[in-house]
Amino acid sequence: MADVPEADVVVTNPTRLAVALKYDGTTMDAPRVIAKGAGPVAKNIRRIARENEIPLVEDKQLARNLYSHVDIGGDVPIEYYQAVAELLAYVYRLKNSH
Repeated sequence: MADVPEADVVVTNPTRLAVALKYDGTTMDAPRVIAKGAGPVAKNIRRIARENEIPLVEDKQLARNLYSHVDIGGDVPIEYYQAVAELLAYVYRLKNSH
């Protein structure tokens, strides 16, 4: 949970799951899951994200897949690269438009 403020985006499904993602192309080979949770933990992740102005993006399938298949601290598997890349591109466009 302490890493949530460092996230680039939090993927939700929208209420039960939350997965926080971080990507730094200079130091990481792939986007990384830095926090995840279900139920009350997901609610707390969403709260921290809102408090830190981290975008929350609803994507039910991606949230389920990342929650089920990637451990905290783990890199996003190649089969989810396309979906995560599109999500991060959207978030970066949002940030650059302000």
